[in-house]
Amino acid sequence: MKDELRALASLAGPFPPFDADAVPDDPRDLFSDWLRDAIAAGIREPHAMVLSTVDGNGAPDARLLILKNLDARGWHFATSGNGPKGRQIALNPYVALTFYWPALGRQVRLRGTAFEAGEPERMADFRSRSASARAAALAGRQSEPLSSRSELHAAIDEQVRRIQAEPDLVAPNWQLFIAMPHEVEFWQGAEDRRHHRLLYRREKAGWRRESLWP
Repeated sequence: MKDELRALASLAGPFPPFDADAVPDDPRDLFSDWLRDAIAAGIREPHAMVLSTVDGNGAPDARLLILKNLDARGWHFATSGNGPKGRQIALNPYVALTFYWPALGRQVRLRGTAFEAGEPERMADFRSRSASARAAALAGRQSEPLSSRSELHAAIDEQVRRIQAEPDLVAPNWQLFIAMPHEVEFWQGAEDRRHHRLLYRREKAGWRRESLWP
């Protein structure tokens, strides 16, 4: 396996230039620019991100989710409240988000706290999901042991029928979270490994920026 891995190319480029002195004061603006660049570059699922949490024993956990929105409050994501993600955030609201766009050699890392959005936003987010996604959430048994695929199909088919009868139905355990970061780090890779790392740190007066050694 080592030889196979060594044979794979990494950071081959070419990558876009990056000027750390010509960035906006707010990391949300730079993130928005980078996400739009990823969309324009045709990167598949550019809004995919890794959400990292910790459980009650302090053990880390990570999984891929989809970014739902970005506003003045922070980065939005949704999940079932009775699944591992929701339970872990209820115990410890500190989270990390990681975005990676390999074709551009770009990574963004956020660390902060997650809090629940309001009830109207939670309900609107659920209703905006596809019928199959709503049915899976309404089945409400995320990460529990599954005895057979037929059990899964039967549970989801039942929820599909519920949605057809009640189109405005919202899963009571559905949660929309907003991650409000205290640190946001932008990493721009370079083919010669002279990478750029730019850290935004939240302070009382606003955001402070500093470049870091790669």
